[in-house]
Amino acid sequence: MAQNLNKQVATATKWSAVTELAAKLVLPITTMILARILTPEAFGVLVTATMIISFAEIFTDAGFQKYLVQKEFKDNKKLYDSTAVAFWSNLILSLIIWAFIAIFSPLIAHWIGNDGGGLVIAVSCVCIPLAAFSSIQMALFRRNFDFRTLFIVRMAGIMVPIVVTIPLAYLTRSYWALIIGMITQNLTNAVILTWKSEWKPRWYYSFTLFREMFSFTMWSMVEAISIWLTGYLDVFIVGIVLSTYYMGIYRTSITTVGQITTLITSATTPILFSALSRLQDNPQEFKEMFFRFQKLVGIFVIPLGVGIFLFSNLITTLLLGEQWKDAANFIGWWGLTSAIIIVLSFYCSEVYRAKGKPKLSVLSQFLHIAFLIPTVLIFVQYDFSILCIARSCVRLTAIVIDLTILYCITHISPKEIWQNIHVSVLAALGMAAFATTLPSTDNTLIQLGYVILCSSIYFAIIMLFPKERIIILRTKSQFFKKNIINVF
Repeated sequence: MAQNLNKQVATATKWSAVTELAAKLVLPITTMILARILTPEAFGVLVTATMIISFAEIFTDAGFQKYLVQKEFKDNKKLYDSTAVAFWSNLILSLIIWAFIAIFSPLIAHWIGNDGGGLVIAVSCVCIPLAAFSSIQMALFRRNFDFRTLFIVRMAGIMVPIVVTIPLAYLTRSYWALIIGMITQNLTNAVILTWKSEWKPRWYYSFTLFREMFSFTMWSMVEAISIWLTGYLDVFIVGIVLSTYYMGIYRTSITTVGQITTLITSATTPILFSALSRLQDNPQEFKEMFFRFQKLVGIFVIPLGVGIFLFSNLITTLLLGEQWKDAANFIGWWGLTSAIIIVLSFYCSEVYRAKGKPKLSVLSQFLHIAFLIPTVLIFVQYDFSILCIARSCVRLTAIVIDLTILYCITHISPKEIWQNIHVSVLAALGMAAFATTLPSTDNTLIQLGYVILCSSIYFAIIMLFPKERIIILRTKSQFFKKNIINVF
């Protein structure tokens, strides 16, 4: 079983990695273009819409995606019956929530600091039922490690900004281009996923089955609320206290870093969760799978975060343009802390869910929120750059929380984790020390040369260590063969 699962994981990781690589080649380009056509205020309006949509989708999904991936079903009939119940629950609830938001959209817009934005919220929230329509099919593809199909879906989605959003932005110079692009992307996903899925929507419903599912998904839903609060509560405060300009700067900085780091996390997180779920009853293989993912991700994401911090001005200029200079400081700090969080905290949540203990993730999130809220409320009164540093650093409290919980349920100790990633950390510190000796310059080409030089220094240090050298060479070899099975 373990060997077959490793092959499934490797094949899935290949397609997921290719998907994210393609996305990261296209999305930064579209961001570069849109950031030069539209203003930070326009992106601030988009943030208000996505903030409402993401919160509503917590209740429409209700954790059913995770249930379908994590649950071991006795046969396909039970799986498909559960899928039907999840589908109709999602869709019906999403339509109700959309209607509620549309009716009260002017009041909601006022609450989130975007007076007059009621129409934008009402229209953009059509994404809620569209996402609900396709989310269950997506869960089945992830359960079956069919990331090849998800590659097709993602590729279609990332073409929407090129075909729809950018032309509309050029013609209208309005935030409506972003809203229409978002709706089109959700519609595209729904059509393709339904078309490609072996399971098709059929009328079947069982309240008994719904109660059984909800006993699990209730805590996943609470967890999703806590994650939303962690991701958007600070944005909400910034929008209320400051302005849509700073809201646009603030959220776009986070998104820009996310476009870079999710090249790795989006390619691995769904697969890690699926793999750990299959190994939840085998502690040793479970632990080994976790460490393999963590080491491989750490080798690439740790220097990436340090590099974002060192070259934040260059990244801001290239990806966003001159009118976004206020974002450079936040991009740097958020990039650095993102690398630390991804390696030491991010994957812990996948362990909790794979073990069928979403309550632990809820506990972790709310403990972190207890530090987050006072930090943002205090520092939002100061200079914006100070707020950005404080907001980035408070994320590190999640590491202490998650490593403590992780040790309690798996006996994976902080010492073992340090031994697993310490080479990458030391190599990244060596790269940073070298970067500080380089002469300061505003020349973009010279700075790009510095990036290449620092990357070379990092990998030169990494190659001095046998285990890391084997992983690098094996990953490189299997990537060019389009088969990374042997990496795992």
